[in-house]
Amino acid sequence: MASTAQKTWELENQVVPVDDATIYAFDQAEQDAIFDKKPWKEDVNFFKSVRMSAVAMIKIVMHAKSGAPLEVMGLMQGKVTLDREFIIMDAFPLPVEGTETRVNAGAGANEFMVTFTETCERIGKVENVCGWYHSHPGYGCWLSGIDVQTQMTYQQHQEPWLAVVVDPVRTCASGKVDIGAFRTYPAGYTPPDEGPGEYQPIPLDKIEDFGVHCKQYYSLPIEVFKNSLDNTILELLWNKYWIDTLSSSPLLHNRGFCNQMVQDCVQKLDQIDMNSASQSRFRILMQEPKKRKEDNLLNKVAIDAAKNAGEQVQGLASQVVKFALFQGRASCSCREQQPTPMES
Repeated sequence: MASTAQKTWELENQVVPVDDATIYAFDQAEQDAIFDKKPWKEDVNFFKSVRMSAVAMIKIVMHAKSGAPLEVMGLMQGKVTLDREFIIMDAFPLPVEGTETRVNAGAGANEFMVTFTETCERIGKVENVCGWYHSHPGYGCWLSGIDVQTQMTYQQHQEPWLAVVVDPVRTCASGKVDIGAFRTYPAGYTPPDEGPGEYQPIPLDKIEDFGVHCKQYYSLPIEVFKNSLDNTILELLWNKYWIDTLSSSPLLHNRGFCNQMVQDCVQKLDQIDMNSASQSRFRILMQEPKKRKEDNLLNKVAIDAAKNAGEQVQGLASQVVKFALFQGRASCSCREQQPTPMES
């Protein structure tokens, strides 16, 4: 059953098996040459994609789940290539103090990072620290104002550097890892208008923070890979991940998140109702054209509600399957063992 669940997880997250040994090889001279050339200085959109090992992804998800509903933070190890991509090989958590809205990396975290990297070098693990990750429990994968400033600082002093955000609550609700990778633009840079991007549900109390800073960074697509050597480590990690997933109920574990999303949809509908009349009069007076479908607020609320309903149906189906596999089988065996009136 665990192996079947692992295969399902790999399919849902599009884990790609690779046999290319070069992706695991690390050449310090090559990395130094890329660093000396600094192609990201000439092209602010130099990096176009991220390739992440399945081992690193599941480590990040497990760390984020263990900290929910508080934010957690960690670092990633890997390399960059002239093919405009980050290759993330591993990840490790940092001992930081987190709240529900931010993480604070103090002197203890910096000391831990230095000790960890020195230990990695002594045992022959030579991949560079090339990025950081943190969690957004329940409010999606994007960069807040504090995240943008943190990433800008890293890019000024620690290039090449990548920011990754994971949402453990939505990951538990949907079964698919909700994760995003980002790079910030230099201060004062204005990106070209690329039109509407892929819509993602943002809680009403976070929309302002999201909208103010959404043009200060861009996202990179993530491809997850593994090879035969990763299977042993992945299976060991999966045993813990699978037990945690099997023993938890998405309906109970995420009921607070579900209630929050329902309230958020109601608040958005109230806001639309209050603004619709005045906006209609203004549009008639100014002869302003109607908004595009992707800009329609009601359409966005409908997407949020449908997503929430789908996650609840998926959680209910999971509970029915667990009941049939465990409690249903146990009750059947008990009925078989009880003697009938004729036998007694």
